[in-house]
Amino acid sequence: MSGHWLKRMKGQAAVANENDQQNEGSAHKGGGMSCCDEPGKWIVMGVVALAVAGVLAAKHAGKNEQSASGPSSSVTSVAIEGTQVQGGPQPAEPARAVPRLVDLGATKCIPCTMMAPILEDLKRTYAGRLDVQFIDVWENPDAARKYGISVIPTQIFFDATGKELFRHEGFFGKDDILAKWKELGVDLTAN
Repeated sequence: MSGHWLKRMKGQAAVANENDQQNEGSAHKGGGMSCCDEPGKWIVMGVVALAVAGVLAAKHAGKNEQSASGPSSSVTSVAIEGTQVQGGPQPAEPARAVPRLVDLGATKCIPCTMMAPILEDLKRTYAGRLDVQFIDVWENPDAARKYGISVIPTQIFFDATGKELFRHEGFFGKDDILAKWKELGVDLTAN
C-alpha cells in the first residue's frame, strides 16, 4: 500500500514539475495554474508543515519539562532544608580532624596488593578515628610527584592537622602500622 502511494506521489510530482515548466511565470500574468492548484503540492506542503509543527512542539515540550523541574526541585530542597533546621533532625557537627594514613601504590603491584586488605581493615576498624586513603600512582602520576615518592608502596603518616609525621617505603604490616602510630603519640583506641 505504501509503495503504491509513493509511486502516485512521485507521478504527481513529475506532472506538477512539467506543468510548472510549461506555465512558468503565467500565474503572475493572470493565466494558468498557481503553485498551489495541484493536489500533490498540497500534500507535500502539508507534510512539511506537520514536520515543522512536530519539531516546534517537541522543542516547546522539552523547555516546559526543564522549567517545570528546575524551580520545583530547588523549592523542594529549600523546603527540606528549612524543615530540618526548624524542627527535624539537626545537621551533624562538622567532622573532627583525624590522623591520616596515605598509601601510594598501584593495584597491579604485588606488595601493594598485599597492603590492600590491611588498609581496608584499618579503614573499617578505626573509622572516625583514622582516615585511610589509597592512591594508585599508575593511574594518577601527579600524586606521585605531589607526595615526592620514588618507591611503591609508600605509606605517609599525617597528624590531624595535616603535618607529615613519618614515611615508610615497601610493605608495612598492620601491627607495624599500629605500633608506628603509637610511637608517634597517636592513640587510635580512644573514641
